[in-house]
Amino acid sequence: MDDLKAKYLDLIGAASDEAALEDLRVQAVGKKGEISLKMRELGRMTPEERQVAGPALNALKDEINSALAAKKAALGDAALDERLRAEWLDVTLPARGRRQGTVHPVSQVWEECTAIFADMGFAVAEGPQIEDDWYNFDALNIPSHHPARAEMDTFYMHRAEGDNRPPHVLRTHTSPVQIRSMQAQGAPIRIIAPGRVYRADYDQTHTPMFHQVEGLAIDREISMANLKWVLEEFFSAYFGTSVKTRFRASHFPFTEPSAEVDIQCSWEGGTVKVGEGDDWLEVLGSGMVHPKVLSAAGVDPSEWQGFAFGMGIDRIAMLKYGIPDLRAFFDSDLRWLRHYGFSALQVPTIRGGV
Repeated sequence: MDDLKAKYLDLIGAASDEAALEDLRVQAVGKKGEISLKMRELGRMTPEERQVAGPALNALKDEINSALAAKKAALGDAALDERLRAEWLDVTLPARGRRQGTVHPVSQVWEECTAIFADMGFAVAEGPQIEDDWYNFDALNIPSHHPARAEMDTFYMHRAEGDNRPPHVLRTHTSPVQIRSMQAQGAPIRIIAPGRVYRADYDQTHTPMFHQVEGLAIDREISMANLKWVLEEFFSAYFGTSVKTRFRASHFPFTEPSAEVDIQCSWEGGTVKVGEGDDWLEVLGSGMVHPKVLSAAGVDPSEWQGFAFGMGIDRIAMLKYGIPDLRAFFDSDLRWLRHYGFSALQVPTIRGGV
């Protein structure tokens, strides 16, 4: 056994890598290793011989295993030392620059809409997000029994007991901005009103808070033909291709006549392509401003007329950039922004972030 011990201790000491060390382990203490085979011979020995050979073989096996473990640790340390000598890091170098922010699709589309309509002479108008009942509903010719005025659809502000002020709501559209703008400026007027709006709804295509852009143009001879031209010019600029529109008769309390607007598209493999094909996709509501709305805003409907329209900024962002779920806009994990091609802002924009 002394010869066996000396043999393997020398071989283990001379092993140059972990692969050679593993081969030695198999040769010595593996199932068919020399020491393992010696231990199988114990069954053929007399009790007196086993009392002597058994402890000696166990001690030999333990010593070989200890030598293997020590050599493996030494080889690992040597490999680490070699890596440390070969690989080094200059900690005095300045850190790599990290981009601090990412442009959000809603912010980008908001800016795109503003720029496109500005080219057509539309100014940007803003208003409060908490509106009183009159601006949000009454001034827009929305009757008291209209479903939009129900608490299941609209967020009403809490009133303390004894507070008899008119109801206030989180605005359900940016149309109140049109009323306030006409009151302040009169006619003629040409504005868009982008902003946050709120409705009690939540699914793949609806969220409690979302973004709209509404347009208003009032003058003496404005017609539906002007409305159609403006919308086709907008969609062609926004999607970067010629886009046909189709008007379908509809009803809105604040316009007369009213129309849903569809844009030309095709569907291929579940993907919509705008500006081609024989299909149509509804994108917004529009119409000629109702005389009662003009009167409520202090504009004489016998002298002035005009059109209005409204569309969801989030919706047209989804359509342009192929984002399938509206709720993704409010996801806390912004890695999806990079997935859809939005990178950090590197140049000044025409307005602040949303």
